[in-house]
Amino acid sequence: MKQLVILLLLSEAVFAQQYDVLIINGKIIDGTGNSWYYADVAVKDGKIVYVGKTNNVTAPKVINAKGLIVAPGFIDVHGHIENGVFENPSAGNYIYDGVTTVITGNCGGSADDLKNFFWRIDSMKTSINVASLVGHNTVRRLAMGLNNRLATPEEQKKMEELVVQAMKDGAVGLSTGLIYLPGMYSNTAEVIGLAKAAAAYNGVYASHIRNEENGVKDAINEAINIGRAANIPVQISHFKVSGPANWGRSKETLPMIEAARRAGYDVTIDQYPYSASSTNLGIRLPDWAMAGGSDSLKKRISDPVTHKQIIKEMLEMQNTYKYKNYSYAYVANHSADTTFNGKNISEINKLKGRKSKMKFEAETILDMMMAGGAQMVYHSMNEDDVRHFMKYPFNMIGADGGVVVYGKGMPHPRAYGTNARVLAKYVRDEKLVSLEEMIRRMTSLAAQKFQLKDRGLIKEGMAADIVVFNLDEVTDKATFEQPHQFSTGFDYVLVNGQLVIENGKHSGVRSGATLKGPGFTK
Repeated sequence: MKQLVILLLLSEAVFAQQYDVLIINGKIIDGTGNSWYYADVAVKDGKIVYVGKTNNVTAPKVINAKGLIVAPGFIDVHGHIENGVFENPSAGNYIYDGVTTVITGNCGGSADDLKNFFWRIDSMKTSINVASLVGHNTVRRLAMGLNNRLATPEEQKKMEELVVQAMKDGAVGLSTGLIYLPGMYSNTAEVIGLAKAAAAYNGVYASHIRNEENGVKDAINEAINIGRAANIPVQISHFKVSGPANWGRSKETLPMIEAARRAGYDVTIDQYPYSASSTNLGIRLPDWAMAGGSDSLKKRISDPVTHKQIIKEMLEMQNTYKYKNYSYAYVANHSADTTFNGKNISEINKLKGRKSKMKFEAETILDMMMAGGAQMVYHSMNEDDVRHFMKYPFNMIGADGGVVVYGKGMPHPRAYGTNARVLAKYVRDEKLVSLEEMIRRMTSLAAQKFQLKDRGLIKEGMAADIVVFNLDEVTDKATFEQPHQFSTGFDYVLVNGQLVIENGKHSGVRSGATLKGPGFTK
């Protein structure tokens, strides 16, 4: 009997040594949407190796999660980190917000060479995992420049070849940004051809649709039709209805997604939890004015006749969307004059000594475009629509942000606080969605859609991307006035089994990896 006890103790000691990290006494929300339960989670070599009770077992690192929630690391399905991740590889704005994986390459814009992009990330190491789509605007620019015309058969073939190569290099799918240069000049047939190329490698089609304002229903239909024609799953990015003329139309647009799903089409959406968007200043100009890029635009603005036509169409757009002025448009970053940062166009117009009329504000916009343009924040949505979309079960979370440098510019607060805001405002305070359901959407639903097969669940054999947090303390600190503030309440964040956040502080660990799509070939 004594020998048996010694043998059991020795086997338990060996068993304990198999763990690198042990999380005990936590309330597990596993990402499936099922109810929480109490268990311990053991991690070894970057994987979750055991979920259950581990009586009298220890490990080099033990986290007592009593009173805390243990969940899969959040997957941000809509990022733009191509440049920022190299400037700030610790990615604090994501990590402090509980995000362990970011899918970049959205809105039609990806790295020109994904193989090299992935190599640079894996060589440098980051604190987050990175997956990428291949961007339509990127391949169109590489194949035919920034021209305002349809592709020739030869150019179409070249674009499709670029998509195929990107899928083999590890892209998880194709993205479009059909309000941006040069994708705005494409037709549906062009996109279908590229989507078919991505579908051949089991990719996803993620779209910043052609219009999120008055033409939003036609644009949604286009995205669904592309998915149908190419036989590819569809993800509609940052689902919204913009402009006062469209407030309340969430009750028209969301049923379109529901109807498509009932008809058997894999269509899902994502959203950020704010009533303000962020993109470039150029979207306030007519599409034709942007053809050829910055130099061509400056020539048009400098020509008196063309200048007058641009202003005319800008004002017509404003009237169509029922904007009374440009006070909804705030500057996030205008490198030519950073004193503009944080001010809206109406305020900047006054600073220039111009009258408070919309036509003069339009002139101020053209001045800024001549000086290089600007990144903007547009307060153009309605909170009721935001809440209506938030309740939809096939809606994921994506900040539509980048890796930011702390203190630089006036970025949209979504870059810092998206996930914390969802949990604090819409789950805890407003009880709009249950915690288990929202965690499912932030984790396993996203992993399923983008085929990240070992992510998104607290389950044995899955990658150990884990967040440990106190729901009562989770807070998004970032505001429009003071955006550079990290979220709080996430006590521990593990990426591939290593502690990146420990006791609420970034450890400096860069244990992230690149995650490749199903078409990846070495």
